[in-house]
Amino acid sequence: MTIWVDADACPKVIKEILFRAAERAEVQVTLVANRSLFTPTSRWIRTLQVARGFDVADDAIVGQVTAGDLVVTQDIPLAAAVMEAGAHAVTPRGEPFSPQTIGERLAMRDLMESLRTNGVDTGGPSALGTSDRQAFARHLDIYLAGRWPHR
Repeated sequence: MTIWVDADACPKVIKEILFRAAERAEVQVTLVANRSLFTPTSRWIRTLQVARGFDVADDAIVGQVTAGDLVVTQDIPLAAAVMEAGAHAVTPRGEPFSPQTIGERLAMRDLMESLRTNGVDTGGPSALGTSDRQAFARHLDIYLAGRWPHR
């Protein structure tokens, strides 16, 4: 079991939750990014630096993820791809992706992208709050306990 992190856009506070969980549960956490990252020294935490470019980090995760792994990402197409490989996915806000909802999320993403392309201001996500961090930690604990319900 490995936890993969799409680390370029992952908030620092979520990485810190993952670092503590890696030590506590003795589970491998791999942060994938196109830049150098600071991580605490640990046998359970590693980084994978990839070249800069569109979807390079995503492709690295998809190429190495295995069934049962967890991927932390905000990227809906990446979540769809890893779920297709039998892995699980959750956002840094603690929102799990599921096979039942991924199609709808992809369609909404495409709609919002189309609106932005046509000049519509769709706003951005709100700041990561306490309830988001708690939701993420709760879903991480569920995953680590082997009770991930989003299949």
